[in-house]
Amino acid sequence: MTLRHFEILRTVAETGNFTRAAEKLYITQSAVSHAIRELEDKTGTALFDRLSKSVQLTRSGGLLLEEIIPILSSCEALESRINGLEHRAPLHIVSSITIAAFWLPKILTAFQKDWPDIPIHVDVVSAANAIEILRNGKADIALVEGTAPQGPFKCTPLASYPLNIVCAPDYPSTNKELTLQEFCSEKLLLREKGSAIRDTLDSVLYLSGHTVQPVWTSVNSLALIEAAKAGLGITILPDVLVSESLSQGKLISISVQELVLNNELIAVHHRDKYLTSPLRTLLSYIESTMSLGAQNA
Repeated sequence: MTLRHFEILRTVAETGNFTRAAEKLYITQSAVSHAIRELEDKTGTALFDRLSKSVQLTRSGGLLLEEIIPILSSCEALESRINGLEHRAPLHIVSSITIAAFWLPKILTAFQKDWPDIPIHVDVVSAANAIEILRNGKADIALVEGTAPQGPFKCTPLASYPLNIVCAPDYPSTNKELTLQEFCSEKLLLREKGSAIRDTLDSVLYLSGHTVQPVWTSVNSLALIEAAKAGLGITILPDVLVSESLSQGKLISISVQELVLNNELIAVHHRDKYLTSPLRTLLSYIESTMSLGAQNA
């Protein structure tokens, strides 16, 4: 049995005549008769009483009609919505913590004014985890910091921001420029391995033949800021995170020879992924908002 069989049965029941049903459906009368016979063979019973000038549903035919009407109604409702699927399909974003904190809320607020019916799911994770989620096909786009990931991805550079090396004003060793060796020997309060900030630092130090052993490691940048304010050590964080504390004099920047750190902001999606109209619009919002925001910062 097919939906076409059900549609023919309903139309014959509505018109009470095979000929009129055929005209309404723009098919031949023989096609109508053939479909009804196939249904009767399938059900093993007569579905219509053939009267002299019309046909009438039997009790069994009436029961079958009750079953198929909700099916046909659902299919017709789906058909009316099917061309708009792209405008209602949910989007899944994975984002690094800094991007989610300083850019993503503004982006999504603007986007949802234009696309209010699209559900958006966001996971805020480390850069490494974001790419892994994207690689497994569980996200549409990843917003990450650091170097462009290797693999079957298309990467769109968005902007960059400086990483500040900061500590409390009364922390020792703040009155001079540190060498890399001196810096690595200090009490360091750092983000966890796998974060974009830590990976950027470790990469620069590795090329210079240095490594660090932090006294604090945290996934929470605020915890590192507070520890630095308390004089517990030196931390390295995005300019946007420490600018307020710097302006208030609660933290100061320190200089380290040959250690200039910047993080790139990148939008990443699978190179073979079909980009829906909403996803293309979202990418456009991301590019324009983050590029402008980074310039203003």
